[in-house]
Amino acid sequence: MLPLNAETLSQLSADLAVPSYDRSALRTGIVHFGVGGFHRAHQAMYLDRLMNEGQALDWAICGVGVMPADRRMQQVLDAQNGLYTLVVKAPDGTLDARVIGSIKEYLFAPDDPDAVIEKMASPDIRIVSLTVTEGGYNFHAVTGEFMADNKDVQHDLAEPGRPRTTFGLITAAIERRRERGLPPFTIMSCDNIQGNGDAARKSFVAFAALRDPALGAYVEGNVLFPNSMVDRITPVTTDDDRDEVRKHFGVDDGWPVVCEPFTQWALEDSFSAGRPAWEDAGVQVVPDVEPYELMKLRLLNASHQALCYFGYLAGYRLVHDVARDPAFAKFLLTYMEKEAEPTLEPVPGIDLREYQHQLIDRFSNAQVKDTVARLCAESSDRIPKWLLPVIRHNLGSGGDIILSTAVVASWARYDEGVDEQGEPIEIVDRLRDKLTAAAQRQRTEPLAFIQDREVFGDLADNERFVSAYTSVLSSLHSRGAKATLDDLVSGNL
Repeated sequence: MLPLNAETLSQLSADLAVPSYDRSALRTGIVHFGVGGFHRAHQAMYLDRLMNEGQALDWAICGVGVMPADRRMQQVLDAQNGLYTLVVKAPDGTLDARVIGSIKEYLFAPDDPDAVIEKMASPDIRIVSLTVTEGGYNFHAVTGEFMADNKDVQHDLAEPGRPRTTFGLITAAIERRRERGLPPFTIMSCDNIQGNGDAARKSFVAFAALRDPALGAYVEGNVLFPNSMVDRITPVTTDDDRDEVRKHFGVDDGWPVVCEPFTQWALEDSFSAGRPAWEDAGVQVVPDVEPYELMKLRLLNASHQALCYFGYLAGYRLVHDVARDPAFAKFLLTYMEKEAEPTLEPVPGIDLREYQHQLIDRFSNAQVKDTVARLCAESSDRIPKWLLPVIRHNLGSGGDIILSTAVVASWARYDEGVDEQGEPIEIVDRLRDKLTAAAQRQRTEPLAFIQDREVFGDLADNERFVSAYTSVLSSLHSRGAKATLDDLVSGNL
């Protein structure tokens, strides 16, 4: 069994594609925060695609880890010289695998934050990109304001020479470049939030202004933050995935990535110091990303939330099993057509009805083995951004809300922390303690969960929403998830 690294590339199976370019000639042009499965199945893949065509050889990636859990990624990528196997799994079981070589180096910020700052201060670095999750932008879920009282933010403001946060590290690099007479890099968010570039701008301007009002003004006036929409279902890597790579390709990869065939990236062309020719790799470089991102957030991402809580409570643990259940497929399609689509503007080049049915096909891909639990995680960061805007739009327009409101009720039932068989549910959420405490009171206080204004704002004051919500929650308690969903799709609830 061959370990995956630079020395073994030439010895790998002919069934496993490897970089055709000379990796020793790569120059780093991008620093990326948050090197997880999605980044490696998406942005790093697109760059590798360009590099195999002889392009973008001066745009290699330096990955950066900030969280303690990132230590393992550093260890694996260091041992493998930045290489990893990307395995694309088609619904018919076909595996299309290749070794990705676009990540040239990896730095773990807690070990040496100044090394990370100095890397970004290099004139070679022209883009700093982010996949730091929805919660990584440090906004209050209801007010939308940057949370200056965050303890790590406070640490970075007090000790700017030893930053712990992405904000502290990147802002220090911008400041260092300004002192050296170097132009700022572009900050490119690749996270699943509406207006991700705008969100990043707001966060970084706010943090920089807390450091120094003049620095905040400099960031606001000189740093570009392109918006983007990113899409590829990428489940968490398991030991079975590692075993599969060993079995099929004869290589020992400590952290391969598996994903679906579909991939999409719509990117605003707003870069201050150049960019790779991503359009040559299949990226949609567009003047306005908003129609694409709203389509994805309110159809794909919100549908993930629509299937996961009902699905988990109904006993499903894998996403494809949920999507293949006719009642769930009808529930998702009806939500998309009747409640989500009316909130969207036309999307250039996209047939929305075709896209909706394509989503069901993607969710039904049994080879990906995406887990329901993964979709249930971090809901307090996701639901307010993906689903509640649909409800609020339709409350304002007089549109249908019953199915989207049912999703909120299913989340509330899930967050009670016990499934319908009496087994414990592991709630993964930054607000877990208070949300679970509220959910566990709702059998006697039906509005307890939605009265959290940090998450739901004033929705608990809306009679139409409350009526739909309490009706579904009551059914979930008395009849269970599957019977409740059957009533929803048949129009009996």
